[in-house]
Amino acid sequence: MAPSGPPAAGELAALRRRTTAVLVVGQILGGLGVATGLALATVLAHQVSGSEAMSGLAPTATVAGTALLSVPLAALMAARGRRPGLVLGYAVGAVGAAVVVVAAAIGSFWLLLAGMAGFGAGSSANLQARFAAADLAEPERRGRAISTVVWATTVGAVVGPNISAPAGRSVSGLGIPPTAGPFLWAAGVFLLSAALVAVLLRPDPLLTARALATGGGEDLEPAGRSLRSGVRAVRKSPRARLALVTVTLSHTAMVSIMSMAPVALSHHGADIELIGLVISGHIAGMYALSPVMGWLSDRLGRLSVIGLAVALLACAALLAGTAGTSHARSAAGLVLLGLGWSAGLVSGSALLTDAVPQAARAAVQGLSDLTMNTAAGIGGVAAGLIVARAGYGWLNLAAAVLLLPLAALAVRRSLRGGGPVGRS
Repeated sequence: MAPSGPPAAGELAALRRRTTAVLVVGQILGGLGVATGLALATVLAHQVSGSEAMSGLAPTATVAGTALLSVPLAALMAARGRRPGLVLGYAVGAVGAAVVVVAAAIGSFWLLLAGMAGFGAGSSANLQARFAAADLAEPERRGRAISTVVWATTVGAVVGPNISAPAGRSVSGLGIPPTAGPFLWAAGVFLLSAALVAVLLRPDPLLTARALATGGGEDLEPAGRSLRSGVRAVRKSPRARLALVTVTLSHTAMVSIMSMAPVALSHHGADIELIGLVISGHIAGMYALSPVMGWLSDRLGRLSVIGLAVALLACAALLAGTAGTSHARSAAGLVLLGLGWSAGLVSGSALLTDAVPQAARAAVQGLSDLTMNTAAGIGGVAAGLIVARAGYGWLNLAAAVLLLPLAALAVRRSLRGGGPVGRS
């Protein structure tokens, strides 16, 4: 239900803090659920399918589910607010995780893939939470609001894989493979996230932001909240197009390079412990410094941080693609890759929110998540083919070339001059 009226000026600051706190805790729990389940996803898929080649379909199904489910979740948020959309996303993620457990128990690989697709709704809810943080933020602080919620994912991303072993042991004697235990725990964590958001995310930040915009005279006709209207809004705004390209290409370049990094490291003599350390450094680069990216985005402008993202991602591709047997160089490249992704996601998300009217924001934001996850899924598949046929160095070169359109758009926008908000 929409709020009866916009909050008073004195109440708004407190509401912003409370909303951010709820989203941060929900993001920690949601990130924990995602990381706990995905830690052993390919191992579980290998056990159920009996095929190493088929095991890669498990994370692919999750990415596909994240992309496809972002559409109905965004439509629900556009119509009824953030709270019902986030609750539904976490609830569907919990059901998907439970289906994975059942599939593992009965040995059904195709049911497991269906469960993994549903599990992806948890990731979709996590992604949408960053936009919920921006709903009530002042325009000059949107980058920091988004980055705070992105940063909260660090906790779950680091802790999740480390509790996979006790989660596996907890299902011993229940007829469930230990590798499915993390998904049982993930289901419980997602349900806890859903309950937290349902109870505490009140008043709804998106509905409150609309009430404030209505008070300011902005047109908020319901017809402007459909996904089709989101496409129209992006077409009308050069800044929105740049933001969409930024988020999509940054995410695709990161997923493509990162997904094949363990294979390249192992081919050059790295053991499992070293690979895990390198990937941990990459994850730290993705999330730990996101508040810095948000601060830079607000202080220096969205375009400046988009340029930083291009530079970091290009340097990452250069280092990782030419590392060879130098594991230190590979590690440095993967850390820069995470930092470049963080810069692109935070600045692009902030610019996207700046660039479209309030009525179309939820729809445009859902379109953004659909586009970035679909492109990343295609990029992940293409990455395997490129490495198999040409090698990891060529994959990094292809990722660097992929950034050229983004660099061209950013330069073009910079030459034309940005708007006042965030110097975008």
